[in-house]
Amino acid sequence: MPIRIVHVDAFTDRPYAGNPAAVCVLPEAPPEQWMRDVAREMNLSETAFLVPEDGDFRLRWFTPAVEVDLCGHATVASAHVLWQDGHLPPGAQARFHTRSGLLLADRRGDWIELDFPATPAVPADAPPGLFAALGCPDQAVMRNRFDYLLELDSEDAVRRMAPDFAALRKIEARGIIATAKASTAGYDFVSRFFAPAVGVDEDPVTGSAHCALGPYWGRVLGKTGMTAFQASSRGGVVRVRLEGDRVILGGQAVTVMAGDLAV
Repeated sequence: MPIRIVHVDAFTDRPYAGNPAAVCVLPEAPPEQWMRDVAREMNLSETAFLVPEDGDFRLRWFTPAVEVDLCGHATVASAHVLWQDGHLPPGAQARFHTRSGLLLADRRGDWIELDFPATPAVPADAPPGLFAALGCPDQAVMRNRFDYLLELDSEDAVRRMAPDFAALRKIEARGIIATAKASTAGYDFVSRFFAPAVGVDEDPVTGSAHCALGPYWGRVLGKTGMTAFQASSRGGVVRVRLEGDRVILGGQAVTVMAGDLAV
């Protein structure tokens, strides 16, 4: 029996922008190696695999190289597919059991809101070679359990970054977040996310990075609600709302194509 897989662009309202993810809803848990093989074949920043579990869904995310603990855009894409393909009624909440605990998704008009754990970053020592690999001056660095975070002096500096990905691959972290206060009207802050250590040189739009960016910019700007732009070549918009130790991430999603996997 063929297995349906759906290609979705997340954190965007138009095709061929935002962050692409593949989503596969399965009747039962498949072998882990099969999921790794499919993720490598899809060659997208994330492929999501969902299995029904007591009315909820078990959700796992794989890059072409590794399984990850938390992924925002592929969760937006997963919720979008569950509603689009009739796995859930349009108004029902999507509930995901993951390696980062229970994650919730709700429809808010054309937007999908995710309830994610905040992962605030704290001051940290910069690992050797970080600034040379990023091509930026030495400065204060922060880190959470996933990533390093550093603030640059302008949106333009973030947009102009041209990292040495081979050098960044040696940094022991999931990824590196570069951010700055936005100068573009309509946005509070911008960012880029580099993760060559997990097989993704630059992630187009990284929902989970905003679990650190939201608390950081919330303190700096004195806000609990913000609109962010991830300034990759594809670009994407993330709404961020702080609620205690949770971060509500808002994004849109568009199906680009769907097909069947050979079994």
